Amino acid sequence: MTADRTSGGTTPFGRLHDAVRTGDPEVVARTVDEVVDPGLVFHAPLPTGVTGVQALKEVWTVLLRAFPDLRVEVEDVITEGDKVVCRNTVTGTHLGEYRGLAPTGRPVRYGEIFVFRLAGGRIAEIWGVVDVLAQLRQLGAVDV
Repeated sequence: MTADRTSGGTTPFGRLHDAVRTGDPEVVARTVDEVVDPGLVFHAPLPTGVTGVQALKEVWTVLLRAFPDLRVEVEDVITEGDKVVCRNTVTGTHLGEYRGLAPTGRPVRYGEIFVFRLAGGRIAEIWGVVDVLAQLRQLGAVDV
């Protein structure tokens, strides 16, 4: 899994990470179709009622529209059995609408941790914890 920390991943996780690095929502959506099981179970708080593969595609579309220079730096990858855990640092500049916020031009930097369960060579389940409070604080949306 070490190769997935930078680029050129051949695993589902690595291929998805490489797609995100392109910054192109269409590339991300195509890659999701290739590496994610159609019955994906996605355990993450989402602001829409969409689930599964469509929710994953929508998350990336929204993020890349709001933060066109978005970068996900993989800090740690741990694998055990059918699971891959990654701790990431995300950076970007708020240049598009996000969660009802007009573009602020502000930079963001926040952490996230994801657990991926693989089955049949594809991502079958995802759990995610994202520091949304830090993100919204940096955008001036909350004052805590």
